Amino acid sequence: MNKRLIIGAISIMILLGLAVFLAGRKRPAASSARTANTASSAVLSSQAAELLKKDELPQAKALYQRLIIEFPNSNEALNWQKKAEEINLKLLFSPVLTPKSALYEIKPGDALEKIAKNFKTTSELIMKSNNLKSDKILPGRKIKVWTAPFNIVVDKSQNLLILKSEEEIIKTYVISTGLNNSTPVGNFKVVNKLPNPTWFKAGAVVPADSSENILGSRWMGFDLPGYGIHGTTDPGNLGKQVTQGCVRMSNPEVEELYAIIPVGTEVTIVD
Repeated sequence: MNKRLIIGAISIMILLGLAVFLAGRKRPAASSARTANTASSAVLSSQAAELLKKDELPQAKALYQRLIIEFPNSNEALNWQKKAEEINLKLLFSPVLTPKSALYEIKPGDALEKIAKNFKTTSELIMKSNNLKSDKILPGRKIKVWTAPFNIVVDKSQNLLILKSEEEIIKTYVISTGLNNSTPVGNFKVVNKLPNPTWFKAGAVVPADSSENILGSRWMGFDLPGYGIHGTTDPGNLGKQVTQGCVRMSNPEVEELYAIIPVGTEVTIVD
């Protein structure tokens, strides 16, 4: 009987020893997998940077998007997103065709504004993406036009404006929203656009060139009277809830957005 107990104890000890040995062998394998993942992300990131340097924009964008999807928890994920957004703007403002654009041949009787209206884009975007110096166009020339709709999401909690096209994030902007949560929440549309807007405040009319005009260089009004997206004379307060309810951007960035989005663009504001 004692022999059986001894043999059983020895068997258990052998099994435990084997389990410890196998576990010890698995740990380096897991560590190797993590190292391989890090290495592969570093290689892809290096390849993307090289493509960007060579101005091979679609290929660089595809690699940055792959990095964001495959390595979402990387410390570099935010940098990859910024690089992808940088490429988005370069592609948007260049003659390079993308899946969301088309080549259009100008016809007799066409005008830039007419083409922009037909494709639900802006004449400014057509000019920028085709390196046009004026709105004068000649029949027979082929130009790039953007064909996919844009939409905007304003996140009040983060003070961010996200420009999207068919769920793809094109660019993220730091903004200011309303003091005491006064920016309205809901779905709106841009119904008017004004360059160098006059500010009609209670009891006064403040011209565009006045230092007291808080609207900055551009205005994009919502279908909720009195509310919209505009520039600022106080860029130091971006990223805070300080406005009277409107969405405020830096002047260079509001001018960029103004050139991109047409009247009718949908705007969703969330807490």
